[in-house]
Amino acid sequence: MSCILHNVSNMTMFFDSEIDRIFNKMTKSFFEIDGIFEGFKGNSNSEPLFYGCTMTVGPDGKPVVQEYGNVKPDQLPISDTREPIVDTIVDEKEKVVKLIVEMPGVEKTDVKIVVDNKIVDLSAEHGEKKYHVKVPLKHIVDENSAKASYKNGILQLVFKLVAEKQTGKKVEVE
Repeated sequence: MSCILHNVSNMTMFFDSEIDRIFNKMTKSFFEIDGIFEGFKGNSNSEPLFYGCTMTVGPDGKPVVQEYGNVKPDQLPISDTREPIVDTIVDEKEKVVKLIVEMPGVEKTDVKIVVDNKIVDLSAEHGEKKYHVKVPLKHIVDENSAKASYKNGILQLVFKLVAEKQTGKKVEVE
């Protein structure tokens, strides 16, 4: 009987020490996170920090994850400029590519759009609100066909798709 009680006592000590180890590890990670945020509390000029991602299903049926925000998980914020959420929609039926960009708090006169070599450079600044993002276009579009509209914080930019030219020469078999 004494042997059984001794084994139960050892098992209890093992579980207690394991639970203490796990608890200490969890507590340590919470304090580390608090330390990161303490550095930002004193800076009254800082805007809210945010990071997120969106997940959509691409035309090939595979998930597409896109990050956004003014801070990345492994970086401290380096700018007060936010990266807006951008959705790219390819409409094969209408033969257009649409970029839907969320930039609340700015006016349409604040929005600047530059298209160069399959990269759309979007920026806007109005008072405290600053946005910037470079969006690569994965399809061939007519840059001169771009039409933009801005309403209620949403920018919609539409490009006409260009039919891809086949390269090479077709050889007939005799």
